[in-house]
Amino acid sequence: MSGRPGPPLATYRLQLTPDFGFDDAAEIVPYLASLGVSHLYASPFLQAAPGSTHGYDVVDHSRLNEELGGEAGYRRLLQALREHHLGLVPDIVPNHMAVGVPQNRWWWDVLENGPASRFAPHFDVDWDPPESKLRDRVLVPVLGDHYGRVLESGQLRLTREGATFVVQYAEHRFPVAPRSLNDLLAAAARASGSEVLAFLADAHGALPPATTPDQESRQRRHRDKEILRAQLERLLAEDASVAPAIDAAVAAVNADDDQLDALLQRQNYRLAHWRTASEELDYRRFFDIATLAGLRVDVPAVFDEVHRLVIDGYRRGEIQGLRIDHPDGLLDPTGYLERLASAAPGAWIVVEKILEHGEELPPWPVAGTTGYDFAIRADQLLVDPAGEGPLTELYASFTGETASFREAVVESKRQVLRRVLAADLNRLVDKLSRVVEEHRRFRDFTRHDLRAALEAVAVHFPVYRTYLRPGHEPSSDDVRRVAEAIGAAREERTDLDPELFDLLADVLLMRIGGPEATDVALRFQQFSSPAMAKGVEDTAFYRYHRLVSLNEVGGDPGTFGMDVAAFHEAALHTAERWPATMLTTSTHDTKRTEDVRARLHLLSEIPNTWARAVQRWSAHNERHRRGDLPDRNLEYLLYQTLVGAHPLPLERLLPYLEKATREAKRHTSWTDPDPAYDAAVRGFAEHLLGDQEFVDDLAAFVAPLVWPGRVNSLALALLKLTSPGVPDLYQGSELWTDGLVDPDNRRPVDFAQRCRLM
Repeated sequence: MSGRPGPPLATYRLQLTPDFGFDDAAEIVPYLASLGVSHLYASPFLQAAPGSTHGYDVVDHSRLNEELGGEAGYRRLLQALREHHLGLVPDIVPNHMAVGVPQNRWWWDVLENGPASRFAPHFDVDWDPPESKLRDRVLVPVLGDHYGRVLESGQLRLTREGATFVVQYAEHRFPVAPRSLNDLLAAAARASGSEVLAFLADAHGALPPATTPDQESRQRRHRDKEILRAQLERLLAEDASVAPAIDAAVAAVNADDDQLDALLQRQNYRLAHWRTASEELDYRRFFDIATLAGLRVDVPAVFDEVHRLVIDGYRRGEIQGLRIDHPDGLLDPTGYLERLASAAPGAWIVVEKILEHGEELPPWPVAGTTGYDFAIRADQLLVDPAGEGPLTELYASFTGETASFREAVVESKRQVLRRVLAADLNRLVDKLSRVVEEHRRFRDFTRHDLRAALEAVAVHFPVYRTYLRPGHEPSSDDVRRVAEAIGAAREERTDLDPELFDLLADVLLMRIGGPEATDVALRFQQFSSPAMAKGVEDTAFYRYHRLVSLNEVGGDPGTFGMDVAAFHEAALHTAERWPATMLTTSTHDTKRTEDVRARLHLLSEIPNTWARAVQRWSAHNERHRRGDLPDRNLEYLLYQTLVGAHPLPLERLLPYLEKATREAKRHTSWTDPDPAYDAAVRGFAEHLLGDQEFVDDLAAFVAPLVWPGRVNSLALALLKLTSPGVPDLYQGSELWTDGLVDPDNRRPVDFAQRCRLM
């Protein structure tokens, strides 16, 4: 397959898991070849956290995932692909790594050695925050309660593993800084009378501190600590009195809260209650997930380490292309993609870039996007614009929700910035405060002013991010979008000095020189992306339910329908600018599979029939409510979900409703669940599916929609297979699929059935 010129003809996406690894994929290669695809498009397969079911939590970029079959299984998959003339396009994750497990040796080294770690430059850690308690330390927000309470209840324990010492909390393990072991080893030396152990205690205390600034001292520190570890290991083997003495010293530390606290205060991390992450986290993460820490692939050495395995695979002809996960999280996506294209010349590269309405993909050296933009256009084409008015009226009258989708987005983004991404906003405020301190005209703007202005601009930012680079003129699109956000923020926050927004516009467009101002501009670009993703995809989409088949990644549910001429115009543009872009209609991230959306599109054609059904069901199901719970907005979402995925068993419906309500963050959430509301939702769903009269009525309503829905699905497939671009089939979607948001849409696929049908 390595000799095949040009981009793929078509791809087939497979979700590799410990239960479906390389050998399982190899077994179905003949079936994939019979479908007519040219390439297997695989989920991430580098070494991930133990038990990972998706692969996006990589812990080691230098190894193939052992739980998928490791090197041997990978080679068998490659052999099967070669035998059937198929290529391979893996999904790679350059933006972040999983840091909640010791298998990530880079992060373990950072926790052990702080800013002196060889891998400190690999991660986006703020080693000099305004609060002294986190200076030169990493916040580790894993505790189930406040630190003092957890410590005093005996849940934190120091343990010895040979010549290595770790702190244990529940299933978590953390390294102990070598320099902090001097007192413990000295106490053990006195008890055992070992002069060698006394020497090692002094040598540990004499190690260069983790804050040492020069590279020579850092290298000496790393060399010396490893030598000391080896010497201690040898001493433990040679002197039988040493191990009991050290273990007694460890026990003494564990028995004394003050001693244990003193040891923990000397670490290069601060163990803290998990809730502190939203306000105080001092490293960049993936969205709001503290266990996924951002990587600095803008550093050439880091880029090389992260990509070495896949680039070598490309050069050997084993890999023909790459899917780049979340490029908007990177400091410099343009520079990154230029470097990648140079390292893998000729590779078919597609990026998971979410394009908002009217947004164009930047002129990157890539084949195009992963296809969300196509899916949105195809969905809009199948929606009847005549249904917009009746469905809007029904939604407002039934739920009481009168806000537009745009208003829902603003409300959702503001809540996310204040609760979920507050720590990220705090770090940006810190950086901006350093900029204003350098200018006498702006010096008197308070941190409150800066935070309010930054929040307002992020809330109103119309796209995921801009792509400004130092030393380059901003594009006209970037200038326009910054101006749009600044204008909306200025209009909303009339209580703030207008000159503050002028300053912010100049900073974001890099019109103010200096490293601090440039850093703010670059970091804001990284910040606005998770603000949009969490505010829109993970909040507003779970609040605005007029027609949920339009609530899809990259979509605008406020837009209702697209005419045929506009669709053809977009296709022509694709053919001219991005002829090898990916086309998709279902992915591992879509809120609903294409067949569920295709059926729900039909509601736009029968709004009056739908309205009567909703009113009838609601009246009938009033008996199943607990007072005013659940709210009507959730009830309306529930009816659409039941129609779109009918027949939907309770064991799949309940997890979906839990995710939908907690992502909406109105009555309950992942961080602040409301047991009463959650119970009311579960009870309502259970009673509905246990009510035979309702179930029969639901089935009667859905029955005449099944075939027209399949016609819509076939139309989507036809559009995907014949439009300019490279069509992708998401695993299992060659048959009818009724999946909801992940993990429901990542359920195992019955390939045996598909092989029989083929």
